[in-house]
Amino acid sequence: MDKVFLSLALIISGLTLGYVIQNLDRQEVISLPIPIVALRKTLQKMGLLFFMPISFLGAVWIVSFENVRVVLLPVVGLFSLLFGGMLGLACATLLRRKTRDKAVLYCCGAFTNIGSVGSLVCFFFFGEAGFALAALYKMFEDISYYTIGFPLIRFLSGSEEQKQSTLKRLLGVITDPFVAAAFTAFFLGLFLNLSGIPRPPVFETITGLFVPLGTFILLVSIGLGMKFSRVSNYIPESALISLVKFAAVPIFGCTLAYLFNLHLLSDGLVFKVVLVLTSMPVAFNALVAASIFDLDLDMANSCWLVTTLGLIIVLPWLYFLLSSSLLPL
Repeated sequence: MDKVFLSLALIISGLTLGYVIQNLDRQEVISLPIPIVALRKTLQKMGLLFFMPISFLGAVWIVSFENVRVVLLPVVGLFSLLFGGMLGLACATLLRRKTRDKAVLYCCGAFTNIGSVGSLVCFFFFGEAGFALAALYKMFEDISYYTIGFPLIRFLSGSEEQKQSTLKRLLGVITDPFVAAAFTAFFLGLFLNLSGIPRPPVFETITGLFVPLGTFILLVSIGLGMKFSRVSNYIPESALISLVKFAAVPIFGCTLAYLFNLHLLSDGLVFKVVLVLTSMPVAFNALVAASIFDLDLDMANSCWLVTTLGLIIVLPWLYFLLSSSLLPL
């Protein structure tokens, strides 16, 4: 259970620190050298352009890719995200919400916190090998968000903002510095792995420090924008999205992984990574999308907050499952 407590401690402390700084600044108890928005962006750049890419490179460098079936892992990731979005739309229909609210619940169903929280949990639970597989799992994540997610959200919202062709959106994703950094790190690590060049021992220490530190920085940046207001107004939406995130999508993703025979790889590690990553909460990107398209930001924030706090229950449950004989391994 130490791994669970360590994961929760890092997640809660990062979010709490960001939230406390946000409130102290708003009440003018402290005076930050730069505005909150600028501080958030700076922390995100530090985490996504420095700490996480180096961590991914180091982990991918030593993970085993002997079985070619592992290339199906990002396919499982992609379809799990799309399935979550479809269920988000189904939740909106069930609750008889208007079309613009369907866009919000699609965001919350599809957009998943794989990069910071999911990767961190994989690292603490499974070590560098699990962390590297998390990088492979999320390979199509950003592409799906910007080529499928955002256009669908724009259509449902009736907004004309950011109306671009699919090709332009795809080029925009590929050239985005955050996406480019992640892809470069992954493929450079893969090249070093397949070339047989031994990884310097110092990388084990670097990865061990950079993964929790980079994640903590990203969580602080999220905490800087966290809000607790009006959560009680969206209990039905938050409850249904929690069921989507913590029950329906994991069952779907694990079933798909089983059908692909991924449970037979690496002593079940690939399947375990799928279980963890399909059980993650709503991503902060859902709030970004709601803000861009002038949707119900309070609804998105409520679903994000409730599912993130839900990790207090979900992580011990995952640890129990992973330690039991209930999984088909």
